[in-house]
Amino acid sequence: MKVLTVIGNRPQFVKAAAVSGPLRERHAETLVHTGQHHDDELSTVFVEELGIPRPEVELQIHGGSNTSQTARMLGALEPLLAREQPDVVLVYGDTNTTLAGGLAAAQAGVPVAHVEAGMRSFDRRMPEELNRVLVDHAAHLLLCPSEGAVANLRAERAAGRVELVGDVMVDVALAMQPRARERAVDAPDEPFLLATAHRAGTVDDPERLARLVELLVGMPFPVVLPLHPRTRARLETAGLLARVEEAVDVRPPLGYLDFTALLLRSRAVLTDSGGVQKEAYLAGVPCITLRDTTEWVETLTTGWNVLVDLDAAAAQRALETPPPDERPQLYGDGRAAERVVDALSGFLGVRSA
Repeated sequence: MKVLTVIGNRPQFVKAAAVSGPLRERHAETLVHTGQHHDDELSTVFVEELGIPRPEVELQIHGGSNTSQTARMLGALEPLLAREQPDVVLVYGDTNTTLAGGLAAAQAGVPVAHVEAGMRSFDRRMPEELNRVLVDHAAHLLLCPSEGAVANLRAERAAGRVELVGDVMVDVALAMQPRARERAVDAPDEPFLLATAHRAGTVDDPERLARLVELLVGMPFPVVLPLHPRTRARLETAGLLARVEEAVDVRPPLGYLDFTALLLRSRAVLTDSGGVQKEAYLAGVPCITLRDTTEWVETLTTGWNVLVDLDAAAAQRALETPPPDERPQLYGDGRAAERVVDALSGFLGVRSA
């Protein structure tokens, strides 16, 4: 079986780190990097840290609006699919890369397998929500990380084959956390908060960007902020970068191990990222989400995550709440990648039978 895997950003590199190894033991994989995250610390560093195969194809497509970026990816993927003739296209998550990979494959008549299918924030203002809904309804094989995701797809009457496999990021976290705990990292000696912010809804609107800055600089603990290139550009344009750098420990983007090492040592994490919400849960670190919705609803119901949007007072109140005593196993047992490969093999075996 020939699998063409399309990835383009940090979480997708992490997920591919779990799946590509066992996948290549049984099938032929071509790994395509769209270039959506082109900063080395956000993409190719994971090749070295996590042992991901170096992508065979790099499209170097980045920047521009969601529409133009997706369109350029579609234009590059169409001839690639015609040349490679894969049996299935594998996509992860909810980015422009996910949408382009899924749509290009579906239009070419190639089956689409979507890892992390069924996740919903029910907030159509978010480009990520549109991406995951559209890909789920174009996909033939829907690989879900949780029972909630399965229920969402059943409620939407998704046409594809739905399978509960667990979350492949659990596989990576269980494998890498021991290394991250031992890793030397420049962390404050006192209790500190780890922050990330990069989503368009957080940083593209000048008013919301200003609220983000006030929230970060007003925290009662030191804040370490690995600064995403998108966010740095928005802060520079708004004339707010100097204010952030005066009050916050601004760092360059970090690879998976360095970020996890800081996360494990932090008192809590402030983030607008879906992936970091989940990484915080897996690390046993309280999460304060700078959004008013989340696709990872299970982290809310267990008490490890709270939605505050950009309300600084609500964020400070959340910091005063002690973490829960229990942290249930929400997203699987660390063997999701095996189930992904089994599901792919079974799906294509059924199709070819």
